[in-house]
Amino acid sequence: MCLIESSPEITTRRAVLRAPKATDAPRIADFCHDAGLARMTSRMPHPYGLSDAEAWIARAQGQDPRVERNFVIDHDDHGVVGMISLFPQLQADLGPADLAGTELGYCVGSAWAGRGLATEAVEGLLTWARRDWKRRAVMAGHFIDNPASGRVLTKAGFLYTGRCQPLFSVARDDWATARSMIWLA
Repeated sequence: MCLIESSPEITTRRAVLRAPKATDAPRIADFCHDAGLARMTSRMPHPYGLSDAEAWIARAQGQDPRVERNFVIDHDDHGVVGMISLFPQLQADLGPADLAGTELGYCVGSAWAGRGLATEAVEGLLTWARRDWKRRAVMAGHFIDNPASGRVLTKAGFLYTGRCQPLFSVARDDWATARSMIWLA
């Protein structure tokens, strides 16, 4: 018998981090279609359409919960306003080899940016990752032309590693310099 582990729901002050559902796809496609948002990520394409949102949801639903967790940020008043994930680190050279393993990525729609929701979601996810998922270190990074993301990560307890490196952005279709950060439980 195969036991499928359900994704947790993580409650923050104003939102719930929960597993994405097929019905979330139109909302995700709507806020991820923003070129300014997409270019601040490494993986998000632009343009971003309904099929991209459906593919992300399908991947999230098929994830291996031992190594990857994907959530939508479901705001109490506004519905789904963002996405946040913990996933296997793609580039182990982003940090010390003994701490590499889990990486954090997130995005919040531009209509909700600057309201502390990203910080709240990151803090909630890290609390869960430490307590329930038993992670002791998480890597993250941000493009140097996105200092707002650096502020979110710093407020959530990430520290700069002192490393900068080129990272490919699908939406930019180009390389951009990223600053590496680490969170230690």
